[in-house]
Amino acid sequence: MPVDYLAELTAPERSARANLHLGIGLASIAGALNAGGFLAVGQYTSHMTGMVSAAADHLALAQLSLALGACMAVVAFLLGAASTALLVNFSRRHRPAWAYAPTLLLEAALLLVFGLVGSAMLPHQIERVSLTALLLCYVMGLQNALITKISNAEIRTTHVTGLLTDLGLELGKLLYWNRSYSGAAPKVEANRRKLKIHASLVLAFFIGGLGGALGFKHAGFISTVPMALALIVLAVASLIKAPADAA
Repeated sequence: MPVDYLAELTAPERSARANLHLGIGLASIAGALNAGGFLAVGQYTSHMTGMVSAAADHLALAQLSLALGACMAVVAFLLGAASTALLVNFSRRHRPAWAYAPTLLLEAALLLVFGLVGSAMLPHQIERVSLTALLLCYVMGLQNALITKISNAEIRTTHVTGLLTDLGLELGKLLYWNRSYSGAAPKVEANRRKLKIHASLVLAFFIGGLGGALGFKHAGFISTVPMALALIVLAVASLIKAPADAA
């Protein structure tokens, strides 16, 4: 049944299938928020490498206000990740069967805020960074930390640079010709499972980004509401199917 499948995605007992399917879903949401968010606030809010580099560049050019703004975006991402750690660890101690539901519900609530009042938040800025951009950075940190926590750091949904690096490494192994292999050295073989995971996540991020950009182009901020509703459904499924004694 659909509820059973959705509950499996966030169940405390993990499987490779559940990790991959949840990762694909969250990666598509991350891609949609990153691409749609760029149209909304003019910056990619999952790209912390760029944010840290921007802070260094602005500081070197004595553009202190811009450097502080970039640092605030990084801090917002960090606070999102820290919030996930607090929520998940607290839930694991008190409601282990619902360990991931609070984080999903918080992300859904923030996406509803973005979709319903995000445009009104744009004019309000702190050191040239809009509150809307800080909200998206926080959400990105929240989500990336969640899937990292769930999958024991095997899957990430916003760090496409790392995904592409790992994908390239496995492709290099796949293309390697072991013609002179004699058994003295380990045979070079690609990890096809990792290939599938990384390729699926990159594709999900791209498709989500395309959908997010088109959604924001034609519907504006409200286009994030379906994503919020999907997260709510996912969280509620885990609450419904959780064993009574575990809850």
